[in-house]
Amino acid sequence: MSKIAKTLSDKIKVGVSTGELDRASRALFLYYKVEPAFLGHQGFPASICTSVNQMVVHGVPSPYQLKDGDVLSVDLGLKYRDYYLDMAFSRIVGDKKLANPQAEKLVKAARKALELAVKAAKPGVALGDIGFLVEDYVKKQGFNVVRNLCGHGIGKELHEDPQILNYGNPGEGEALKEGMVICFEPMITMGDWHIQKSADGFGYETKDGSLAVHFEQTIAITKKGSQILTKL
Repeated sequence: MSKIAKTLSDKIKVGVSTGELDRASRALFLYYKVEPAFLGHQGFPASICTSVNQMVVHGVPSPYQLKDGDVLSVDLGLKYRDYYLDMAFSRIVGDKKLANPQAEKLVKAARKALELAVKAAKPGVALGDIGFLVEDYVKKQGFNVVRNLCGHGIGKELHEDPQILNYGNPGEGEALKEGMVICFEPMITMGDWHIQKSADGFGYETKDGSLAVHFEQTIAITKKGSQILTKL
Protein backbone atom coordinates (compact mmCIF):
# COMPACT_ATOMS: atom_id res chain seq x y z
CA MET A 1 0.00 0.00 0.00
CA SER A 2 2.70 2.47 1.00
CA LYS A 3 4.68 1.80 -2.20
CA ILE A 4 1.60 2.48 -4.33
CA ALA A 5 0.90 5.72 -2.46
CA LYS A 6 4.52 6.87 -2.75
CA THR A 7 4.61 6.20 -6.50
CA LEU A 8 1.36 8.10 -7.02
CA SER A 9 2.59 10.99 -4.89
CA ASP A 10 5.71 11.27 -7.05
CA LYS A 11 3.50 11.52 -10.16
CA ILE A 12 1.61 14.57 -8.87
CA LYS A 13 2.85 17.42 -11.03
CA VAL A 14 1.48 20.47 -12.84
CA GLY A 15 -0.21 19.42 -16.09
CA VAL A 16 -0.91 15.85 -14.97
CA SER A 17 -4.62 15.03 -15.02
CA THR A 18 -6.38 13.32 -12.15
CA GLY A 19 -7.49 10.73 -14.71
CA GLU A 20 -3.83 9.95 -15.44
CA LEU A 21 -3.26 9.37 -11.72
CA ASP A 22 -6.17 6.93 -11.68
CA ARG A 23 -4.81 5.02 -14.68
CA ALA A 24 -1.40 4.86 -12.98
CA SER A 25 -3.04 3.50 -9.84
CA ARG A 26 -4.76 0.71 -11.81
CA ALA A 27 -1.41 -0.35 -13.23
CA LEU A 28 0.12 -0.33 -9.74
CA PHE A 29 -2.69 -2.39 -8.24
CA LEU A 30 -2.22 -4.91 -11.04
CA TYR A 31 1.57 -4.95 -10.60
CA TYR A 32 1.33 -5.65 -6.87
CA LYS A 33 -1.46 -8.21 -7.44
CA VAL A 34 -4.01 -6.50 -5.21
CA GLU A 35 -7.55 -5.34 -5.91
CA PRO A 36 -8.58 -1.65 -5.95
CA ALA A 37 -11.09 -1.31 -3.13
CA PHE A 38 -12.98 1.68 -4.50
CA LEU A 39 -13.60 0.60 -8.10
CA GLY A 40 -17.31 -0.27 -8.31
CA HIS A 41 -17.90 0.37 -4.60
CA GLN A 42 -21.41 1.88 -4.49
CA GLY A 43 -20.99 2.54 -8.21
CA PHE A 44 -17.75 4.54 -7.92
CA PRO A 45 -16.16 4.57 -11.40
CA ALA A 46 -12.46 4.81 -10.52
CA SER A 47 -9.71 3.11 -8.52
CA ILE A 48 -8.75 6.14 -6.42
CA CYS A 49 -10.41 9.34 -5.26
CA THR A 50 -8.81 12.62 -6.35
CA SER A 51 -10.30 15.59 -4.52
CA VAL A 52 -9.12 19.03 -5.67
CA ASN A 53 -9.37 22.28 -3.68
CA GLN A 54 -12.93 22.56 -2.26
CA MET A 55 -13.63 18.84 -2.80
CA VAL A 56 -13.35 17.14 0.59
CA VAL A 57 -13.52 13.46 -0.40
CA HIS A 58 -14.63 11.04 -3.13
CA GLY A 59 -13.59 13.24 -6.04
CA VAL A 60 -13.84 11.31 -9.32
CA PRO A 61 -10.67 11.33 -11.47
CA SER A 62 -11.20 13.25 -14.71
CA PRO A 63 -9.39 15.05 -17.55
CA TYR A 64 -8.80 17.99 -15.17
CA GLN A 65 -5.11 18.95 -15.34
CA LEU A 66 -3.50 19.96 -12.05
CA LYS A 67 -2.34 23.58 -11.75
CA ASP A 68 0.22 25.39 -9.62
CA GLY A 69 -1.26 25.97 -6.18
CA ASP A 70 -4.00 23.35 -6.38
CA VAL A 71 -4.57 21.35 -3.21
CA LEU A 72 -5.03 17.68 -4.05
CA SER A 73 -6.19 14.91 -1.72
CA VAL A 74 -5.67 11.33 -2.90
CA ASP A 75 -7.61 8.51 -1.22
CA LEU A 76 -6.79 4.91 -2.07
CA GLY A 77 -7.85 1.54 -0.78
CA LEU A 78 -6.95 -2.03 -1.63
CA LYS A 79 -8.11 -5.56 -0.98
CA TYR A 80 -5.66 -8.42 -0.47
CA ARG A 81 -6.59 -11.95 0.61
CA ASP A 82 -10.07 -10.80 1.63
CA TYR A 83 -8.84 -7.92 3.83
CA TYR A 84 -8.95 -4.18 3.15
CA LEU A 85 -6.59 -1.25 3.74
CA ASP A 86 -7.45 2.43 3.31
CA MET A 87 -5.34 5.60 3.36
CA ALA A 88 -5.28 9.20 2.11
CA PHE A 89 -2.88 12.11 1.83
CA SER A 90 -3.00 15.74 0.68
CA ARG A 91 -0.45 17.82 -1.22
CA ILE A 92 -0.05 21.27 -2.69
CA VAL A 93 0.67 20.95 -6.41
CA GLY A 94 3.62 22.72 -7.99
CA ASP A 95 4.53 26.23 -6.81
CA LYS A 96 3.31 26.70 -3.23
CA LYS A 97 3.61 30.46 -3.65
CA LEU A 98 0.62 30.32 -6.02
CA ALA A 99 -1.56 28.52 -3.50
CA ASN A 100 -3.87 30.12 -0.94
CA PRO A 101 -1.56 31.66 1.72
CA GLN A 102 -3.10 29.38 4.36
CA ALA A 103 -3.01 26.20 2.26
CA GLU A 104 0.28 24.85 3.59
CA LYS A 105 -0.83 25.46 7.16
CA LEU A 106 -4.10 23.62 6.41
CA VAL A 107 -2.25 20.58 5.04
CA LYS A 108 0.14 20.52 7.99
CA ALA A 109 -2.74 20.84 10.48
CA ALA A 110 -4.58 17.84 9.02
CA ARG A 111 -1.41 15.73 8.97
CA LYS A 112 -0.61 16.68 12.57
CA ALA A 113 -4.20 15.96 13.69
CA LEU A 114 -3.85 12.45 12.27
CA GLU A 115 -0.50 11.99 14.04
CA LEU A 116 -2.06 13.06 17.35
CA ALA A 117 -4.94 10.61 16.91
CA VAL A 118 -2.60 7.72 16.11
CA LYS A 119 -0.31 8.52 19.04
CA ALA A 120 -3.23 8.66 21.48
CA ALA A 121 -4.82 5.40 20.32
CA LYS A 122 -4.38 2.49 22.73
CA PRO A 123 -6.62 -0.01 24.54
CA GLY A 124 -9.10 1.66 26.88
CA VAL A 125 -9.06 5.09 25.20
CA ALA A 126 -12.58 6.26 24.29
CA LEU A 127 -13.35 7.37 20.76
CA GLY A 128 -14.67 10.60 22.23
CA ASP A 129 -11.17 11.28 23.58
CA ILE A 130 -9.72 10.92 20.08
CA GLY A 131 -12.41 13.07 18.47
CA PHE A 132 -11.98 15.79 21.08
CA LEU A 133 -8.21 15.78 20.61
CA VAL A 134 -8.51 16.14 16.82
CA GLU A 135 -11.09 18.93 16.83
CA ASP A 136 -9.39 20.84 19.64
CA TYR A 137 -6.10 20.89 17.76
CA VAL A 138 -7.69 21.79 14.40
CA LYS A 139 -9.71 24.65 15.88
CA LYS A 140 -6.61 26.05 17.57
CA GLN A 141 -5.02 26.23 14.12
CA GLY A 142 -7.98 28.30 12.90
CA PHE A 143 -9.72 25.57 10.88
CA ASN A 144 -12.75 23.26 11.19
CA VAL A 145 -13.34 19.52 11.08
CA VAL A 146 -16.03 18.11 8.81
CA ARG A 147 -18.73 16.80 11.14
CA ASN A 148 -20.88 14.65 8.87
CA LEU A 149 -18.15 12.36 7.53
CA CYS A 150 -16.00 10.09 9.67
CA GLY A 151 -13.37 7.40 10.00
CA HIS A 152 -14.31 3.76 10.44
CA GLY A 153 -13.42 0.22 11.30
CA ILE A 154 -11.96 -1.90 8.51
CA GLY A 155 -11.28 -5.57 7.87
CA LYS A 156 -13.20 -7.98 5.66
CA GLU A 157 -15.37 -5.00 4.67
CA LEU A 158 -14.09 -1.61 3.54
CA HIS A 159 -16.27 0.21 6.07
CA GLU A 160 -17.07 -1.46 9.39
CA ASP A 161 -18.09 -0.32 12.85
CA PRO A 162 -17.23 1.70 14.79
CA GLN A 163 -17.75 5.10 13.22
CA ILE A 164 -14.87 7.37 14.25
CA LEU A 165 -15.81 11.04 14.43
CA ASN A 166 -13.30 13.88 14.25
CA TYR A 167 -14.99 15.58 17.18
CA GLY A 168 -16.37 14.38 20.50
CA ASN A 169 -16.36 14.63 24.28
CA PRO A 170 -13.70 13.10 26.52
CA GLY A 171 -14.72 9.76 27.99
CA GLU A 172 -17.66 9.22 25.65
CA GLY A 173 -18.06 6.60 22.96
CA GLU A 174 -16.72 3.10 22.49
CA ALA A 175 -13.38 2.25 24.09
CA LEU A 176 -10.60 1.01 21.83
CA LYS A 177 -9.68 -2.65 22.29
CA GLU A 178 -6.62 -4.68 21.47
CA GLY A 179 -7.02 -6.32 18.06
CA MET A 180 -9.16 -3.57 16.52
CA VAL A 181 -8.19 -2.36 13.03
CA ILE A 182 -9.52 1.12 12.32
CA CYS A 183 -9.08 4.13 10.05
CA PHE A 184 -8.49 7.59 11.43
CA GLU A 185 -9.18 10.22 8.78
CA PRO A 186 -9.24 13.91 9.68
CA MET A 187 -11.07 15.93 7.03
CA ILE A 188 -10.64 19.63 7.69
CA THR A 189 -11.70 22.85 6.00
CA MET A 190 -10.30 26.34 5.81
CA GLY A 191 -13.78 27.82 6.16
CA ASP A 192 -17.10 26.49 7.37
CA TRP A 193 -17.42 22.73 7.94
CA HIS A 194 -20.73 22.25 6.13
CA ILE A 195 -20.53 20.16 2.96
CA GLN A 196 -22.72 19.21 0.01
CA LYS A 197 -22.79 16.53 -2.67
CA SER A 198 -20.94 17.42 -5.85
CA ALA A 199 -22.75 17.49 -9.18
CA ASP A 200 -21.56 13.99 -10.15
CA GLY A 201 -23.25 12.48 -7.11
CA PHE A 202 -20.06 10.94 -5.70
CA GLY A 203 -17.94 13.71 -4.21
CA TYR A 204 -18.50 15.91 -1.18
CA GLU A 205 -17.39 19.54 -1.34
CA THR A 206 -17.45 22.50 1.02
CA LYS A 207 -20.63 24.57 0.76
CA ASP A 208 -18.71 27.83 1.02
CA GLY A 209 -16.10 26.82 -1.57
CA SER A 210 -13.25 26.89 0.95
CA LEU A 211 -10.24 24.60 0.67
CA ALA A 212 -10.39 21.15 2.27
CA VAL A 213 -7.81 18.45 2.94
CA HIS A 214 -7.90 14.80 3.99
CA PHE A 215 -5.40 12.46 5.62
CA GLU A 216 -6.04 8.83 6.58
CA GLN A 217 -4.17 5.84 7.96
CA THR A 218 -5.22 2.29 8.76
CA ILE A 219 -3.96 1.33 12.21
CA ALA A 220 -4.07 -1.73 14.43
CA ILE A 221 -4.65 -1.38 18.16
CA THR A 222 -2.06 -3.45 20.02
CA LYS A 223 -1.26 -4.04 23.66
CA LYS A 224 1.45 -1.37 23.46
CA GLY A 225 -0.59 1.19 21.50
CA SER A 226 -1.17 1.73 17.79
CA GLN A 227 0.63 0.28 14.79
CA ILE A 228 0.32 2.05 11.43
CA LEU A 229 -0.37 -0.39 8.60
CA THR A 230 -0.33 2.15 5.75
CA LYS A 231 2.45 4.59 6.56
CA LEU A 232 3.52 6.88 3.71
